[in-house]
Amino acid sequence: MAPTKPRGHSIAFAPRIQELLDRDEKVFRIDPAKVGVADSRLMAEIVAARPVLSSERSVYKPAAGSDIPHDSATRTIRALGRDAMAGIRKPPPPARGMAGSWPYAGTSYLRRWLFSADPLPVSLLSKRGVTRSDTLSRLVDRAVTRWPGSAGQDGCTALAGLIRGADDPVERKQAIAMYRRATATLCDGVAALTGNALWLMGPERDRPENRADLTAVLWETLRLLPPAWMLYRNGGAAYTLLHPEIRPEDDVALFPLLMHRHPDYWSDPLEFRPERWDGVADPEKAPAFMPFGFDGARCWAKHLVVPLAERLLTVALDNRLVVRSPQQEAQVPLRSLLSVRFAAQVGT
Repeated sequence: MAPTKPRGHSIAFAPRIQELLDRDEKVFRIDPAKVGVADSRLMAEIVAARPVLSSERSVYKPAAGSDIPHDSATRTIRALGRDAMAGIRKPPPPARGMAGSWPYAGTSYLRRWLFSADPLPVSLLSKRGVTRSDTLSRLVDRAVTRWPGSAGQDGCTALAGLIRGADDPVERKQAIAMYRRATATLCDGVAALTGNALWLMGPERDRPENRADLTAVLWETLRLLPPAWMLYRNGGAAYTLLHPEIRPEDDVALFPLLMHRHPDYWSDPLEFRPERWDGVADPEKAPAFMPFGFDGARCWAKHLVVPLAERLLTVALDNRLVVRSPQQEAQVPLRSLLSVRFAAQVGT
């Protein structure tokens, strides 16, 4: 189920991902303690079998030694939504910031666009160079803990205001963790989706007919190269009656990437065809399509991802962002977010 060449470009998946794509089974054992699932019906049943655990959500996993309270999570979602919508209404930063290695260049560009109003050291919380170092992360966390100002400080994002308005040290530490996780999850996901779309559109991306419906381009990209390509569920008795392959001690990995490419569910499944979404009023209700998860376990920022990606993709196309080298094959490494890797430059 590896893709054919998408409009002049091809993709080389990491070996472990390619092994999954080469499988014919919809339910299979990955290792002695893990089962993989790409069957649409069974995936829906697994997601519905029990609520998702906080430990299974990257953003809402425990922080500062405690679970994230529901009201705190809700405030974070609302604050992030306000910040994202306010950010994309502002003029974008200079396009030269989009040049470089994608998706990292896209992530950095989007962070500057949405969160540049936050003062130091808050803005350092989501910097890639900081987040990759435990030592630097701890130093920045301490600095933010002592960050002066008020919750309603002019110019700050709503997310930053949640940090400054925390009532006690534990709440403040959790607000810091939520700022880092929320901004990283959103910006990394949007940049990955945008980069995947740019690559799949290929060299003809600037032709008017290829820009007619960028929303359809993004939905088709979410089908072929969904950044959230695997959902993980810890094992337990809730799944054992759903399929004979699943034992109580087995963890379960759900693979939208495989389901989205299976010929039982899609016509010409390996072809990049944005026009397949013409006239589809609600793409998320399409059978065997799980770009953001099922009902009850959908991505908390799904309502932001496609609008932000469309805006970022528009800026990239308006400024003629192009692949910098004659390379025609992009690497897709084994990472939590599925994203093609390529170098790009802004056209003159």
